[in-house]
Amino acid sequence: MRHVLIAFAVLATVVFGTAAPAGAAASRIKDIADIQGVRENMLVGYGLVVGLDGSGDSLRNSPFTKQSLEAMLERLGVNTRDTDLKTKNVAAVMVTAELPPFSRTGSRVDVTVSALGDAKSLQGGTLLVTPLLGADGEVYAVAQGSVSVSGFKAQGAATSVIKGVPTSARIANGAVVEREVAYAFGTEPSIRLSLRNPDFTTARRIAEAVVRQLKGQARALDTSTVEIQVPPQYRADIVSYVTQIEQLKVTPDQPARIVIDEASGTIVIGADVRVSTVAIAQGNLTVRISEAPQVSQPAPFSGGRTTVVPRTDVQVDEGQEQRVVMMESGVSLQDLVNGLNGLGLGPRDLISILQAIKAAGALQADIEVM
Repeated sequence: MRHVLIAFAVLATVVFGTAAPAGAAASRIKDIADIQGVRENMLVGYGLVVGLDGSGDSLRNSPFTKQSLEAMLERLGVNTRDTDLKTKNVAAVMVTAELPPFSRTGSRVDVTVSALGDAKSLQGGTLLVTPLLGADGEVYAVAQGSVSVSGFKAQGAATSVIKGVPTSARIANGAVVEREVAYAFGTEPSIRLSLRNPDFTTARRIAEAVVRQLKGQARALDTSTVEIQVPPQYRADIVSYVTQIEQLKVTPDQPARIVIDEASGTIVIGADVRVSTVAIAQGNLTVRISEAPQVSQPAPFSGGRTTVVPRTDVQVDEGQEQRVVMMESGVSLQDLVNGLNGLGLGPRDLISILQAIKAAGALQADIEVM
């Protein structure tokens, strides 16, 4: 059996205080934190898309589409309760949108339209007037317009071709804001920042940056919240103060983590991952199985029957070559990646090696399997 011997030796790095590590990239505060209270609001609505070229819902299989169509026509003065509707040019859809913060009445937002029934495509359709509701049940926007589909579907009697998702579409600026979200920004004596990736070190670095560069008062409340006091001279112009805070640069800290996607064989290793001295023997056993069935033909007039005789060839390759990769203590992440790549192992083998190192307690990092 082929064995691969890997030896890792890493010297742990001790960092005092909250100083940023050398070579780390600094980010603006606006890219790593949000202002509490300044956020989007989700909107949802139910509507009908008309004008489809026979690719809409089957009214027999989608009773909600038929009921919605009858109710809409009845509101327009057309009575279809006693008729048998057979159109396939209508599709029931769910309409979703995000209402940006501080959106004013009359402004427009993009909407996403998704088929709800058995429609084949929304290509060429038009969304009828659809109220969009918030979590409180109130109407905040109204959507309407021609849908734009990025995919398509073409089919014949024996085959079909589909690209993208033709049952999902978008309408650019397709909704008009009808109600504003009440939020009095700037009335409080302090501002709170919410970190997108909560971390004690990052929160403290943000507070220190505000104190050092803006001469303000700030403190980290927890892993995700930083409270900043608004100076008296900015009480009437808090937007200017928030702009200065957003442009400050801070180096965010992150825990040592390895993310593994077993489905695709993707491995992402963080910069702070460290490995203690460890030796690993990894076996590489290859088994090849091939089928070559043969036909046994009897002699003429012998009364025999033609049969298929199976032939299976099994080959086992254990390999005798050994490869040894040694890494000196204090290796960097690049040295670790180069060493693993130099072994010629595939992603599956690397995943097994990393999980085995973690199980042995020699990997100073968290492994997250997606």
